[in-house]
Amino acid sequence: MVKRKGASSSEEGWNYEAKVIEIEGIIARIESGELELEAVFEQFASAVEYLRQCESFLQQRQQQVDLLIETLSDE
Repeated sequence: MVKRKGASSSEEGWNYEAKVIEIEGIIARIESGELELEAVFEQFASAVEYLRQCESFLQQRQQQVDLLIETLSDE
């Protein structure tokens, strides 16, 4: 499966930990000072998109946990 930009975190093959590692790599490349300015902007845009995906993933999981806790409380 080809991963497209902006893909949902619920898609098969998406991995939170892998995205965090990618974000860390982008930050390291930007901080290295070795990228041209245009590449810095491109890398930054990618990192922002990955952060949005991670945030969405965490929100979905938090909703699942809340629902499970609510279900336990109802019993």
